[in-house]
Amino acid sequence: MRGLNRAALLGGIAGAAAAAALPRASRAADRPLIALVHTQAAGDNGVVDGMIVSFRRLAAERTCIGRIVYASDPANYQPILELLGEAGAAVVITTFEEMTQPLQAVAPEFPATRFVQLYGDPMVPAIANVRTVSYDTYLASYLSGMCGAMMSASNRIGYIGGTNLPTLDANVNAMIAGARSVRATMNVSTTWVGSFQDPGKALEIANQMFGSDVDYVQAEAAASDQGTIQAANAHPGRIVCAGERPMFALGPASVAGMTQCDFGVSLYGQTTAALGTGWTGGHYRSGLSDGVVDFVPSPIFLAHGPPAEVARFRAALPVIAATRARIAAGSLKVPFKTMLG
Repeated sequence: MRGLNRAALLGGIAGAAAAAALPRASRAADRPLIALVHTQAAGDNGVVDGMIVSFRRLAAERTCIGRIVYASDPANYQPILELLGEAGAAVVITTFEEMTQPLQAVAPEFPATRFVQLYGDPMVPAIANVRTVSYDTYLASYLSGMCGAMMSASNRIGYIGGTNLPTLDANVNAMIAGARSVRATMNVSTTWVGSFQDPGKALEIANQMFGSDVDYVQAEAAASDQGTIQAANAHPGRIVCAGERPMFALGPASVAGMTQCDFGVSLYGQTTAALGTGWTGGHYRSGLSDGVVDFVPSPIFLAHGPPAEVARFRAALPVIAATRARIAAGSLKVPFKTMLG
C-alpha cells in the first residue's frame, strides 16, 4: 500500500472491509459496493459537489453500499484503487486525467471491478474493465460565443480559463468560431488563471478585462469563476457565462447562463450503465444528445438582469436554440481544435 494509512482510509470508506467479507455472489446480488474517488475538493458549489449529490442519490435508489473517497494526495491514488478492488467493489468512479496512470496500473488486477474515469482520454491500449468519458464541451462554447456576439455592445468579449489544457483550448477556439459566425470582426481576449481554485486571481483578471471594455466573459475555471462573477457584479452591464448552475445565484444581474458540463448527470448515467448488463469498457463521448453538455440560460438573470441586457439575451436565445438543433442533427460541424492560434 506504499505507506497509505489503511486504517484512516477504511474510516473514510467505512464498511468497505465488511463488504469484502461478504460472499461475493450475495453482495453482487443484494448490495453491490460502489465508490466515488474524487481528486478535487468538494464544498465550492463545483463539479465535485454535483457528483456527490448524484452518487448518493443513485446509491440510495439502487440500495448499493456507497463510499466516497477524497483522494487529496496523488501518492495515494493507486493504493485507494487497490483497496477498493480488494474489497470487491462492483463499480469505482474516478475523476479527471490524473487518474489515468493509477487506473492503468490497478484495473487489470481486478477484472471483476468496473472502473469509470470521468473526464479522461481514450486509453491506448484499451482496458476491458475501464471506461473513459470525455465531454464535447466545445459545442456549448460555440453557442456561448454566439451569445456573446449577440449581446456585446463593445465588440469585445473574453474567456477566462483555469489552466491551458487541450480541451479548454478547444473550447476557446469554438467560442471564437461561434462569435465570429455572428460578427466577423469580434475581438476575443483569452487569459488563464493558472488554477481552478484561485478566485482572487480571477477577480484581478476579470477587473482588467471589464475595465478594457470587454462586456461578456465565458468563465471556465471552476471555483475561480467566483472571482470573475464578483468582478462582473462590480461593473454594471458586464455579463458572465459561467460553468456551474450554483453560480447563477452569485450574479443575479450578471450571470446570463452557463456552458453546462453536468458531471452529476454523467456520473449517474455511467454508474447506472456499469451496474447493468452489457456494459463494456472503452471510450464514451458525451455531447449535446445525452443531457450532459449544453448552453443553459439562467432563469434568475432573465427575471432580475438589467432590462437592456435581458432583452438582448432573450433575442439571442431562439438563434442559439436553432443552432443547437443543427449541431445535434449533424448539419452544422463545429471545429474541434486543441491548439490556440
